[in-house]
Amino acid sequence: MRVVAGTARGRRLAAPPGAVTRPTPDRVREAVFNSLNSMGVLSGCRVLDLYAGTGAMGIEALSRGAAHAVFVERHPEALAALRANLAATGLADRAAVVAADVDDYLKATDRLAVDPSGPPVPGGAFDLAVVDPPYDFDGWVDLLPRLPAAVVVIESNREIEAPEPLRVHRRRRYGSTVVTLASTTTRPGPDPLGGEP
Repeated sequence: MRVVAGTARGRRLAAPPGAVTRPTPDRVREAVFNSLNSMGVLSGCRVLDLYAGTGAMGIEALSRGAAHAVFVERHPEALAALRANLAATGLADRAAVVAADVDDYLKATDRLAVDPSGPPVPGGAFDLAVVDPPYDFDGWVDLLPRLPAAVVVIESNREIEAPEPLRVHRRRRYGSTVVTLASTTTRPGPDPLGGEP
């Protein structure tokens, strides 16, 4: 597994052994980020990478021009690989790694929005959120409306319906992975994930 494009192009990314993570294949990352780049989403954006695993998605965004990324992951083996990957790509200075459960992290950012005097939490408004939980995850209806991001990339093994305020722009299947691109605003232009509808 390697970074596909950008300043860290070609750098190898480590993954823990076993089934702790399910890194997004290179060709899927390439398709997703080429589309996001053509939509003008990446340059200077703030990225939230939930269920970050090895950090491949957030690292790809940083390599391609994102300003900052927050990675949320709870498994120690995945966190070790994620931190090693940020160091190996030279992108650690533009990243924050949060060792937490995604639900706990979102609750903390929700509280911070209500009471700004609370303890500091890497968060706030993001331009892009990447969400790639385990395939057996079934909490989408609760999770998606809580994401503090304008554009959301959803990875699953099935089609995921995006509730309001999200609007689905495109779904594409890549082998066993279904990628859904949604946003809270109408984004004009060509098919954001390429190919035929």
